[in-house]
Amino acid sequence: SKPTIFTISAVWDPDAAVWSGHCDAIPAAADAPTLDELLARMSAIALDLLPDNHPDIKPSSLFLQITALREAEPAAA
Repeated sequence: SKPTIFTISAVWDPDAAVWSGHCDAIPAAADAPTLDELLARMSAIALDLLPDNHPDIKPSSLFLQITALREAEPAAA
């Protein structure tokens, strides 16, 4: 089947030291200290919510894409 791609928007929160991500299409939100952990959490949520929110999409055709935003940091001297 044709892949379905949902985009997760992630923003780094320096005060909490976590990535905060959300995806309106799922709908879901989560926080995690790394992008890999955020992807794992959002994957679990997406697969759990998929039957209720998108019954026409097969779990095997679901792909998640992360768009991450973080302020640039100067290189260490």
